[in-house]
Amino acid sequence: MFQDQRREKILQLLQENGSCRVQELKELFKVSEPTIRGDLESLERNGLITRQHGGAFINTLAAANLPLTPPRRGHEEEKARIGRKAAEFVGNGDNIILDSGTTVTEMVKHLGDRTNLNIVTNALNIALYLGMEPSNRVLVVGGEFKPPTLSLTGEKGLMLFENLYVEKLFLATGGFSLDAGLTYPSFSDIALKRAMIASAKTVYLLADSSKLERVLFASLGCVDKIKYLLTDSGIDSEYAKRLRNAGINVIIC
Repeated sequence: MFQDQRREKILQLLQENGSCRVQELKELFKVSEPTIRGDLESLERNGLITRQHGGAFINTLAAANLPLTPPRRGHEEEKARIGRKAAEFVGNGDNIILDSGTTVTEMVKHLGDRTNLNIVTNALNIALYLGMEPSNRVLVVGGEFKPPTLSLTGEKGLMLFENLYVEKLFLATGGFSLDAGLTYPSFSDIALKRAMIASAKTVYLLADSSKLERVLFASLGCVDKIKYLLTDSGIDSEYAKRLRNAGINVIIC
């Protein structure tokens, strides 16, 4: 892997996880500790991260002035439309899994009038918002806290999904392609996402068009598990046709 590619991957990992340790990055990229420190120094000089003893954290954390809103990463208008449309698929009394992230957070803004929901989520902001409705029952996945997405992750949360079955999963992703399927900047979420998918009858993927045919570091696959893709008008018409031929219902918001 070339230096620029490695630094881009490191930045993606920090954007996803909030912080990373030098030792973890060294083992992940199979390079020396001085090499990783050089990468982090370069990213810090560009104002993207702040180094700390033994690692680094992403600078956008300091800019997040709304504690219950994940930091913005662009395409806000598209995500707002996708979220508004996704909320239409939730009715009173539904059993649902809500993934973390900015687009699902936009969706939750339109669920304030729903009642008697059984909700499973790994997002603390979503649990707090929907848990304010007394008739809702909210189960929160346990695990390690990830500041950028206000979520919990890791294999410790998998037990919650044993013998769990819901009608609908509203899933986020870092990237999606027909070849690699769902992809993410790190492996930390893979097991949890897989458990969510296995527990749901219908999977709704919420992904703006910038994420389509974008392949990140860790692949989950699961193209055949996605029933609906909610995206924006930036999707290429021929690509939308290919997705429909693969059995995915494409909803342009």
